[in-house]
Amino acid sequence: MLCLTDLAAIVAEHAIDLDPELHHFDIDGDLRFPSREPRVMGVINLSADSWYRESICTTVDSAVERGLELRDQGASIVDIGAESTLDQSQRVSVTDQQRLLLPVISQLVSEGITISVETYNATVAEACLEAGVKVLNLTGSTNSEQVYRLAAEHNAAVIICYVAGGNVRDVVDIPIDDDPIPRMIEYFVTQIELAKSCGLTNGFLDPGLGFYYRNLQDSSVRIRHQMKTFLNAFRLRKLGWPVCNALPHAVDYFGEEVRCAEPFFSVLAALGKTDLFRTHEVPRVIAVLKTLGVY
Repeated sequence: MLCLTDLAAIVAEHAIDLDPELHHFDIDGDLRFPSREPRVMGVINLSADSWYRESICTTVDSAVERGLELRDQGASIVDIGAESTLDQSQRVSVTDQQRLLLPVISQLVSEGITISVETYNATVAEACLEAGVKVLNLTGSTNSEQVYRLAAEHNAAVIICYVAGGNVRDVVDIPIDDDPIPRMIEYFVTQIELAKSCGLTNGFLDPGLGFYYRNLQDSSVRIRHQMKTFLNAFRLRKLGWPVCNALPHAVDYFGEEVRCAEPFFSVLAALGKTDLFRTHEVPRVIAVLKTLGVY
């Protein structure tokens, strides 16, 4: 059972990492990171294979409507994906991803909404950047150098996700450590150095807690890993970049109340000093963060 003793132990061991100096930057000339208050990123899934039914939009009109709704609910950024990360879901070709993404991006950008695209494909990333995307949610490392160069050329930011494999669709197992942060730091140090060599200095570090690894099928093992990472995420910030966290579901524990799972995990992520929360439940998570802010 997580309790104050556990939190105190984390702080006692890693107090030096609580308030590091972070690189400040703007996205789209408006969004400042890190900001005084954490920001929230809403989600649109253009693939019918996606698990979170409330975020699925199968037409351009419904996706645009959801994007406007997410903005009105308080999302600072809207993240759009055209291929589900579920291991059994259908692969979507580069051509089809662009066909799905670009009309939605075009309309939402015209409405002044800051758009992120989730992809591990450099060709898709380039097309989306040219359409006005300001954030790339990079879910793979195979093409990272090319993606970093493209983002730098378009003055965009990149969410660098920790991926134990070439991309999110090709992962199998993840190392399960008692403390996952040193392994993630090693990965992010390499990626940050590569990004800077490509001219990219603006971005986030994302532990990749929503990805489907074969050896995290046991719910208790997966949730324990997620909870540990959320509470210790502040230790990644010593690398100088803010942290983004995708909030998971824990359906085996929440059951019919699964829509309460992401707001619950947002508490742990907030305690771990997350700067950007990726969530399917924007109003619920914003309410949680506002309530925590009262303290």
